[in-house]
Amino acid sequence: MRKLILLLSLTTAGCAVGPHYEPPQIEVKSAGAYITEAHGVDGTAALPDHWWRLYDDPVLDGLVERALAANTDLRVASANLAKAQAVLGETRAGRLPSTGLSGGTSYGSATGGSPQPAGNEQWTHSGGLALSWEVDLFGRVVRAIGAARADAEAVEAVRDAVRVTVAAETARAYGDACTFGASAMIARTSLATTEDSLRIVTAQQQAGSVGRLEVERAAGAVATARAAIPELDGLRRVALLELAALLGGQPGDVPIEAQNCTDIPAPIATLPIGDGNALLRRRPDLREAERRLAADTARIGVATADLYPRIQLGANGNFLRDDDTKGSDSFGFSLGPLLSWSFPNVAVARSRVKQAEAQGEASLATFDGKVIGALKEVEQALARYDAGQQRHAALTEARDRAQTSYGLAQARYRAGSVSLLDTVIAQQSLIEARATLATSQQQLGSARIDLFKALGGGWG
Repeated sequence: MRKLILLLSLTTAGCAVGPHYEPPQIEVKSAGAYITEAHGVDGTAALPDHWWRLYDDPVLDGLVERALAANTDLRVASANLAKAQAVLGETRAGRLPSTGLSGGTSYGSATGGSPQPAGNEQWTHSGGLALSWEVDLFGRVVRAIGAARADAEAVEAVRDAVRVTVAAETARAYGDACTFGASAMIARTSLATTEDSLRIVTAQQQAGSVGRLEVERAAGAVATARAAIPELDGLRRVALLELAALLGGQPGDVPIEAQNCTDIPAPIATLPIGDGNALLRRRPDLREAERRLAADTARIGVATADLYPRIQLGANGNFLRDDDTKGSDSFGFSLGPLLSWSFPNVAVARSRVKQAEAQGEASLATFDGKVIGALKEVEQALARYDAGQQRHAALTEARDRAQTSYGLAQARYRAGSVSLLDTVIAQQSLIEARATLATSQQQLGSARIDLFKALGGGWG
């Protein structure tokens, strides 16, 4: 068996938690922890965005698109992304001057230090304009924008994670419905086979060539075969109900093609995996953790900038006009810098820097853990998929041999060289082999979906 050698090496030297951030890198090396390469897996090809199209099933393609459009969790995630992008837009506005414009007109008596004579009412007009702009000498505004941008990208990764889950669970529910439909069809075929045997044995009993024992054995085989059908129909119904919920509708809203599906979906090509760098870019949870780390690192820069003076350039002008000053309007203006600094008491600012640094260290540790967990999940999914394929191949051979054995037993029974018991045993072995193979097909399909999710899936 070939081995896919893969080591995800986290490089953190360039992403030290501080104002200057460089994204961590995952490097693929030629030695290290290995992943067993499953049969039918290509370790060099990249996983496409629309990975479910590897099944080449138009019904599945349509179901996934409908689920992505209708899923309520995805709608919530999209709304959260829109909110985060709006926050980014607000933060970006910090690079621009802030302005304020005021104006008003009023009518009333003039005010003064002594009582005013009656009839001294007048119109008063006023206006004002204020302008201020922060000189970002120490990078506070730039770092705040970087943090907001990274937050928005982290929320986008969360949205992508929901899309991966919706697509995967839709494919799983559809695959289960098809698999259980095929299994139920096989069970009905097995039931028909046992009923044919029972009719033959009953006729032989009536002719006096066999006794009641053989009839009871054949009848027992019929009952056993019949008992398998309700469970499979129930499992298929459950899968269709799950599919209907993912589509955001009622059970009757599931397309008739999916309701009547008995063709078990399988990829038309080997499963692509890609390299470790692609895994980092593709898995939403890794992208989210890396963007959280970037945001928290940027906030260290924001907190550090508070240790230094904050300089704002400001200007304002005011206008006043009333009946008394008509012809000689009052106008005033001011222009100059504004300096604000918490010096010499910078204890609060230093405490905030320490808080930001501690949060950055926590985010870095979280990212490291996510990378390790991602590698573990891929290894485990590949191992389960490889084992499932080997088991399925063996069970397919067992089913074929059981089919051959049953055919030989039937021929020899008709020739009188074996007893009915041998035929019934061969028949039961065939039924069990078919049932076990059907279960294996469902488990293999589920393991394949788990592998797609572990590899990051696609959300295009």
